[in-house]
Amino acid sequence: MAGNTNNAKKLTLVPLVLMIFTSVFGFANMPRAFFLMGYAAIPWYILSAILFFIPYAFMMAEYGSAFKKESGGMYSWMEKSVGPKYAFVGTFMWYASYIIWMVNVASTLWIPLSNAIVGYDATATWSLFGLSSVKTLGIIGALWIILVTYVSTKGIEKITKVTSVGGTAVALLNLVLLIGGVAVVAMNKGEFAEPIHNVAKAFTNSPNPGYQTPVTVLSFLTFAIFAFGGLEVLGGLVDQTENAEKTFPKGLTLAAIVISVGYALGIFACGMFTNWSDILSANDVNMANVAYVLMQNLGYQLGVAFGASEATSLVMGAWVARFVGLSMFLALSGAFFTLTYSPLKTLIEGAPKEVWPGKLGEIKNGMPINAMKVQAIIVIIMILIVSFGGKSAEKFFALLVLMTNVAMTIPYLFLSSAFPAFKKKQLEGKVDKAFVVYKSFGMALTFAVIIGILVGFANVFTIIQPTLSSPSGLKDTLTMIAGPVLFGLIGFGLYYFYEKKHVNKDNNNKKAS
Repeated sequence: MAGNTNNAKKLTLVPLVLMIFTSVFGFANMPRAFFLMGYAAIPWYILSAILFFIPYAFMMAEYGSAFKKESGGMYSWMEKSVGPKYAFVGTFMWYASYIIWMVNVASTLWIPLSNAIVGYDATATWSLFGLSSVKTLGIIGALWIILVTYVSTKGIEKITKVTSVGGTAVALLNLVLLIGGVAVVAMNKGEFAEPIHNVAKAFTNSPNPGYQTPVTVLSFLTFAIFAFGGLEVLGGLVDQTENAEKTFPKGLTLAAIVISVGYALGIFACGMFTNWSDILSANDVNMANVAYVLMQNLGYQLGVAFGASEATSLVMGAWVARFVGLSMFLALSGAFFTLTYSPLKTLIEGAPKEVWPGKLGEIKNGMPINAMKVQAIIVIIMILIVSFGGKSAEKFFALLVLMTNVAMTIPYLFLSSAFPAFKKKQLEGKVDKAFVVYKSFGMALTFAVIIGILVGFANVFTIIQPTLSSPSGLKDTLTMIAGPVLFGLIGFGLYYFYEKKHVNKDNNNKKAS
């Protein structure tokens, strides 16, 4: 009876697929992909699913199954596979990616808020003390960081309950996009807003003038890989899955197909109601607001397709934009409050206490309050440096998104690079073999190299693309490099001094005794 009760609580195939889908699938990835590459984004998403998503997800599943009794998550995985220094630097880089994410979202959060209030992105007109809109958003972002940090140190249970509504609403947006797109095409007698005159050309060439060279097209790979982010959580699902050896590979493969098809259909649906040249070529459309521009256009096109007047169609567009804006604002706010402390707490609790200087590693009332204050200062400085760096809104938001994509994909390199060492220990019997997909060291090494090349090249092309595009692009290239390199050096430095002060001292004491 006890065994049956236990099985009843475990994940079966459909709940497993749904859990993977909700962890990985992101609504904003589809409008952004269509904006950058049009229909040509679809093959890159499928390629990323085959070469990155599926093999990397199986790696996370093997890690999670082998180290299911370890509480340190990815830190424990890398520590047991390679060593503590590698684990600390890798986890520190993972944490640093959330710092970059906070810099991005603190500056772009006001676009969904503007849509929620007025029905369109009015942030380009915002000004404090006569400053430009970009600098104004930087100052508002800095104030937001102060507010969130203060509230998070006091407790955020009520806020997270409210913002969970946003997550549900964002999930509904996927259905609105697909059903709305089909409805517009049906009412327009099968005519697409973004026509497909030549299938081969439409699915290989971007309508975006900024994505016409091999380097810019290859740099799009980071967007496709980033769209499959969130896989680290999958490691903890293996031991929660019923008959994991058969159900998990099946569920993961099915989820990969559903997510890939979902992205492909979503990007395709964007073209059903949006003509790229008419709607997305405007100067005020950028990577931060394209989802709201596109969904506002969906509301307008639905009105036109159903024979509504111009005024009524515009009102419908504004209300769809308000719904998208409110949903995204609540969801991003909720994520922000959680990510202000969660990655930091994971890093502090996973690493040796002696790594942290002074009282930085203290946990008070379950929160790393001292570290959160230092984190807030770092994020604010980065926001002000980027926002006061002298850019138009379009270039400013593009840089923020690219910085985030590069930073968020670097931890994938650490985890995939550690996998061959993990597999070697597993084959030697030093690590649990409860769930195995990669049967040999050669197979593990091959896929680790493929993922490393894919993510590495995607990031290299993303980083060098601004420099190749224009002479002034060198500053953007250096900005994208500076974040990960700086945090990598900080992580290495912290562990170096810890090792010098404590580990070497302990080893010398052991030798003396």
